[in-house]
Amino acid sequence: MGFRLRARRWLGATVRRTRRYLDEVATVGPDDEYARRFHHFGRGAALIAPQGVIYNERYLSIGEGAMIGPGVCLTAGIGPDQQMLTTPVVRIGRRCVIGRGSHIIGHWSIELGDEIQTGPYVYITDQNHSYEDPDQPIGWQTPVEAAVRIGAGSWLGANVVILPGTELGEHTTVAAGAVVRGRFPGHVVLGGVPARVLRHYDPARGWVAGAPS
Repeated sequence: MGFRLRARRWLGATVRRTRRYLDEVATVGPDDEYARRFHHFGRGAALIAPQGVIYNERYLSIGEGAMIGPGVCLTAGIGPDQQMLTTPVVRIGRRCVIGRGSHIIGHWSIELGDEIQTGPYVYITDQNHSYEDPDQPIGWQTPVEAAVRIGAGSWLGANVVILPGTELGEHTTVAAGAVVRGRFPGHVVLGGVPARVLRHYDPARGWVAGAPS
């Protein structure tokens, strides 16, 4: 083995060890000074490093034992120091697990129940652009907001998009890549664009294809 190869392997191993150490140190727990900026930061909760964009922490509530994965963006409003009309704007329940690279972007009210898990790159928002005026650029028109609520015990697969006004009942499964808007009962499987009920649980028959009658 040549000197260059040995040096490269040693340097690579050193960089990886250093990165792991820095990520461990940069992970935020409830006893860290930064956690005090949040509306609530529960015992046993963690913001895993490297963190995504996070601002207006005073409007963000993280429940006990919740784990926010690396690269997750948590925001209230469109910029730091914005005064919001509700508190908290984003509420993440106890023992939730938010997957890598996900975005939870709140403006009015986003509420995740307890023990919700998501895959990576899930996007949840309670605000959308409007397009009522055909002569004005869409990006300049007044956005529309509607509260989002996701029932406890639910699972959101990778790349799921949750749009404003969505309400999911408890123990809802959302298939990867689904785009969800509207109200759905608990104990169903959703999938598609736009999402629809693929299966539902019937106490007498178990899991049944289609939506409940």
